Amino acid sequence: MTISEAMERESHYLMPTYKRFPVVLESGKGATAADVEGQTYIDFGAGIGVNALGYCDEGWVRAVAEQAGKLQHISNLYYSPIQIELAEALVNQTGMSRVFLCNSGAEANECAIKAARKYSFDKYGEGRSTILTLQNSFHGRTVTTLAATGQDIFHQYFSPFTEGFDYIPANDAGALLERIGSGVCAVLLECIQGEGGVCPLDGDYLRFVAQTCKKHDVLLLIDEVQTGMSRTGTLLACEQFGVKPDVVTLAKGLAGGLPIGACLCTDALKDTLSAGMHGSTFGGNPVSCAAALYVLGRVSKPDFLKEVREKGAYLKEKLLSLPHIKEVRGMGLMLGAVLDEGFAAGEIAAKCVENGLLVLTAKTLLRFLPPLTITKEEIDRGVAVLQTILTREDS
Repeated sequence: MTISEAMERESHYLMPTYKRFPVVLESGKGATAADVEGQTYIDFGAGIGVNALGYCDEGWVRAVAEQAGKLQHISNLYYSPIQIELAEALVNQTGMSRVFLCNSGAEANECAIKAARKYSFDKYGEGRSTILTLQNSFHGRTVTTLAATGQDIFHQYFSPFTEGFDYIPANDAGALLERIGSGVCAVLLECIQGEGGVCPLDGDYLRFVAQTCKKHDVLLLIDEVQTGMSRTGTLLACEQFGVKPDVVTLAKGLAGGLPIGACLCTDALKDTLSAGMHGSTFGGNPVSCAAALYVLGRVSKPDFLKEVREKGAYLKEKLLSLPHIKEVRGMGLMLGAVLDEGFAAGEIAAKCVENGLLVLTAKTLLRFLPPLTITKEEIDRGVAVLQTILTREDS
């Protein structure tokens, strides 16, 4: 299948929900992908932070193949050894108490929302169900997680949205104090607003939110769908702020390329969702669990985390040396580059693709979520492509 053939056939059979680049990827290894016509690309996006170990890591492939050869799926009416192993590893590594396994970040956040409202209902009764989220946040694309998302652009076309969400400005302690009174059961936030433009929360503010939630018996829910699984240089980004949430959600890099999500809670919420109150046909799928168990075993090691921090600092330094990049923000290997005025991130990303580099955008920024296993040599190759493109803009 050629690139033109793929584009033509796709237009006939798939809903046009994605604005795709003219790239038809067929294979990959490490941080390098190849298309159907043999063109190779350095990947600074990793499937939007999903391919944590890059393409086709040998150990990951073995773990997936071995499990697929034994059992590909069972109902959650039965016990699954590999699901239990993953749950135990997640609980032990995060310091949480229980986990619900699902298929995506949006589903994990749905579980967090239900758990928070049920916990409050059990303790306080009806009328205490509002969840505060931050302006500029993003929590998923279901009707409920769109409602939780604090961006007006997502609150169109699909009304009526789920009720019970209010939005407050990030890093504004006063706004939180004004709104956290009666009727609020939880605060849901991201340590770094990824889709919102790679905007890290202020550490003092995040700690203030945690303290204020505890004071008012309001649950703190942290969405680590994009920041989790060692993306920022610690297993969870909230570790770097000294904050432990009541609920944390994971997905994206968790299974290194297979669909899975996780909603973890502390001991206080461990029995909140009982039999029949929540579920998922494919949640905790054995093959996805095998992949996740392997990924977690790799990315949680201290030496691996140290390398992520070092490579993140290295990439940031390289990006700041380029023309027309005036700021780089983020943590670890979750970075966003602010371009000079007049430079459109989407146009630069498209030119990168034409020249063998896959990058992401977030609002007006270029966004970088490369595989956590990317080498400094691969970083150099990708940055060289970006440098060439940005330098050309001067001519």
